[in-house]
Amino acid sequence: MRLPAFEYIRPKTTTDALEAFHQHGPACKALAGGTDILVRMKQRLVLPSFLVSLKDLTELSYIRRGNETLNIGACASIDDIRSSDEINGLFPSLARAAFSVGAPSIQHFTGTIGGNICQENRCKYYNQSEFFRSARPPCHKAGGQTCYARDGSDRCRSTCHSDLGPVLAALNASVVLKSKGFRRILPMSDFYTSEGEKPFSMAPEELMTEIRIPIPPSHSGNAYKRLAARSAIDYPIVSAAVFVEAPGGVVARARIVVGAIGSAPLSLAAASRHLEGKAALDSALIKETAEMAMNSASAFAVDNVSSPVEYRIQMISVMVERALVEAVGVALGGG
Repeated sequence: MRLPAFEYIRPKTTTDALEAFHQHGPACKALAGGTDILVRMKQRLVLPSFLVSLKDLTELSYIRRGNETLNIGACASIDDIRSSDEINGLFPSLARAAFSVGAPSIQHFTGTIGGNICQENRCKYYNQSEFFRSARPPCHKAGGQTCYARDGSDRCRSTCHSDLGPVLAALNASVVLKSKGFRRILPMSDFYTSEGEKPFSMAPEELMTEIRIPIPPSHSGNAYKRLAARSAIDYPIVSAAVFVEAPGGVVARARIVVGAIGSAPLSLAAASRHLEGKAALDSALIKETAEMAMNSASAFAVDNVSSPVEYRIQMISVMVERALVEAVGVALGGG
């Protein structure tokens, strides 16, 4: 499949890039690694008139520790993330997730943290060729009134398959969005809309420039587990990211986020609270919490990937339990 016609813009600075987005608005799309948008363009799922390359914006490729947060430029490569000593020490879950993104060639040369966060939602009924889609009426994500993943659904049930998104949500991260003359900061939980048709709270003229992650307190741990058909090559069919703070062996705070199930990373508040105030090393409690997470997340699982939905639901508890065990081990000094 060939790419449709478009005008290629290659700014040298962030200011120039924001000017291009300001001028062209919705007709303009960002090109970071291109592993997502170029495929969707070939499938005629998106037809921008202008592509703004971020390749030369080296000012957005950094990892810097501040007083309270670790700040990562949105153009930092996946390889930068996975090989950073700072990230491996503070956020092993993020490094682990980075190892899971695409093939090694993507990690080394094209993939960026911003690109993975902004990766469009997917569905086996939507992410197909134009010829395939022409055989039936358009779905919600294509502007129609039908969802082929769930009969009778009044909205799009496409799924967020980002590896880094759930981890950053569990780590309570925020993103910095810039447009010409403006800047705003959104918690990761607000950046994802949970709407399959428009999954991100980002205006057409905005560009993600930075990710900020709070420095974790002592006696805390974080972990990421994912299931996919072929390790790093494939998108996850279910994943779990966990943060646990357990001073004195008692859980003070916990965040459990499940990925690749709903239209956004699913933060499971009830399951997270179930751990708080209780002994971190209670294996029965961890298993019970994992079952609770599965029951809460199962309502969002639909038949929109190649793996059976029933299997994906059952594996939620497995991924959450494994992530909790690892995070608790790190929090208590045994990781």
